[in-house]
Amino acid sequence: MYSKKVIQRLLTDVAKRKITPGQAFERLRDLPYEALGFAHLDHHRHLRKGFPEVVYTPGKRVNDLKKIALSFKKSKVEFILTRIEEPVVEKLRATIPELVYNKSARVAYLRKKRRSHGTKGMVTVITAGSCDIPVADEAAVTLEIMGHRVERIYDCGVAGLHRLLDHLPKLKRAKAVICVAGMEGALPSVLGGLIDKPIIAVPTSVGYGTSFSGISALLTMLNACSQGIAVVNIDNGFGAAMFAALIARS
Repeated sequence: MYSKKVIQRLLTDVAKRKITPGQAFERLRDLPYEALGFAHLDHHRHLRKGFPEVVYTPGKRVNDLKKIALSFKKSKVEFILTRIEEPVVEKLRATIPELVYNKSARVAYLRKKRRSHGTKGMVTVITAGSCDIPVADEAAVTLEIMGHRVERIYDCGVAGLHRLLDHLPKLKRAKAVICVAGMEGALPSVLGGLIDKPIIAVPTSVGYGTSFSGISALLTMLNACSQGIAVVNIDNGFGAAMFAALIARS
């Protein structure tokens, strides 16, 4: 853990007016991380980035996740655990019962206080098919944790384009749109020709053999002819949420 003496000296300098509160804040932004041996925990990411710390859970041992979660809780730092399965959450809840879990999104989180949605720009999350919902929910839940209002529009792909057209008024109200699609991944390109909002395209691994676990959708999105589309990695709902949040809060 970072040295208490460093913080005390900093606060003393502020009290003696050797530095301004603003200067002290800028120094604190880059100070603390905690070395656990198997991980280095960033306790001030929220100061630098405006987002909670995020832990990708696959491949991590339950005991290690428990140590990480307890460290963040002790430091009163909000955190998010992504791609976490329910049995692991139940084991963590034996130590941290207040851990919140969304099964569809596979996201667990702990926050200091409940934020009121609507305090920041709204983001719309749309999927081409219902099989894309878990990735979309990862994006939507992440945004909601950070205090953004989210509108969900699910199962409106190009196989039935009339379904999409009915939702254009909602899409036009958003500050940013996250578009999640598998198969051929055509929905972001179609949507980009209909609205003037930034679109974050998320290819999913949904599809038959020649979709190549999302590579086909990824290439379609990268080659989209519509303007204003950015593309994240396959199944990366979390990454799309972070990018959309930066746009929505600007």
